[in-house]
Order: sequence, then C-alpha cells, then structure tokens
Amino acid sequence: MRSGALRGKIDRAAPRRTDPRYTVIGRVLRERILDGRYAQGTLLPSERELQQEFAVSRVTIRLALDSLRRTGLVESRQGKGYFVQPVRALHDLGRLQGFGEMMASTGIEVRSIVVDVGEGLPPPEIQRALELDRGEAATTIRRVRVAGGRALSYDVSYFPIDIGRRLVQLDLTHADIFVLIERALGTDLAFADLTLNVTTADSTAAGHLGVREGEPLLRLRRLTFDAKRRPIDFEYLFGRADAFEFGVRVPRW
Repeated sequence: MRSGALRGKIDRAAPRRTDPRYTVIGRVLRERILDGRYAQGTLLPSERELQQEFAVSRVTIRLALDSLRRTGLVESRQGKGYFVQPVRALHDLGRLQGFGEMMASTGIEVRSIVVDVGEGLPPPEIQRALELDRGEAATTIRRVRVAGGRALSYDVSYFPIDIGRRLVQLDLTHADIFVLIERALGTDLAFADLTLNVTTADSTAAGHLGVREGEPLLRLRRLTFDAKRRPIDFEYLFGRADAFEFGVRVPRW
C-alpha cells in the first residue's frame, strides 16, 4: 500500500483532524488489538515496520506505543519489543469507582450484559447490610461487565426497592450504576466499605466469564452508602484473576 493511502487511512480513523498523528496511530493499533488482529501475548510489529507502514518518524511510533503501554494494552520488554497484554481494569482502591470509570483512561468501549433482574427476599447478610426490615424485599441485578469484547467480571447487586425499581427502568447496558444513581436518581454517593478476597468460580460465574469451574476468581464485596449514610447498594463482583489490577496510595503515618 502506498504511503499516501496509508495516510488517508490514518486520517479516516481520526475523529478530529487536529489529533496528533501518534494519537491516531495509537487508536489504529488499539483497534487491531481489540478486534484480535494482534492477539493476546503476541509481539507487535517492530518500530521500523510500523514506521514504514504509517510513513512517520520513529519518534511518532514510539509515542503511539507508549500511549498503549500507559493504558496497559501492551508491555515493553527490553530488547524484544512490545507484547499485547490482556484487557485489564485498574481499580484505585482509594476512590469509589464504577467499572466504566476504571476503564475510562484506556479509551476502551465498555458495556454490561444484563443477565437478570428481580425482586425478592435477599439473603440474611444482604438484609442486614442494607438495613432492611424483616421480610422486606430487595431488587437484584445481575450483570456481566465487558471491555473490548472480553467479559471481565460478573456482578450481583442488591438495592432497596425504592432505588432498585427506578434503576431497572434505566440504561443498565451502557451506563455505570453509580452514574445512574447520581445523575438519574439524584442521589449523591459518599463512600463504600470494601473487602477483597479470592474465591473459585462456580458454574454460573464460570459460564459468564468463560473460565473453568473451580478456577480462581477475585471477589470484591462492596457496600455503598449515600450522602445521608444510608446503605443503598450491596454488591459481589466476581472478576477474572487476570483482568484486574488494584492500586492505592498508602501514607507512611
């Protein structure tokens, strides 16, 4: 392909003509990773090969590759090149974040598959956590969270009926529940209590995440409170062990 045609290809991939060329090239490479043309674990073409393909300088290619490295899509190995990494969500444990917020810095499209919604008596642990009266029902929403076409987590969420009934009428496929609670329901969120451990995949989680039954999963237990300190969202998030990284800033004292 002639360099002029390649430049046209780059231009068509750019949503804004003012985007730097390395940004557009990074977007093209990201699309190739996400659609499987560059498979997980494989070596990307060399800097020289990419330089020739896109008819740009080596500096431009290095900037494009570095943008992919910063989002975790590729890993640089000294003397070997750049290798494709699995799509991961980086969870800052110092912030209350939804899945879409975790993935925002990567530029990767995220969505949810709503598996089930319903109402009924929750297990005793959830009843106590949400401070429900004896015999009081809760709304349950089960979702698979998908990024770049890959299922990363299976989430089971419980809400008081007055919150849950309004949530299930909203767009649970394309918006984080935290965002919907704050923007659509007008309820400010304040904080959450989190616990994190390792469990094994039962048949349900394994089926949704594409892993083997009994394979290790990360389990995040999260109870979220609104600004009035009312517990309004109890969740179990079952994540693929290779799909999440956790970070937190820890003070010395």
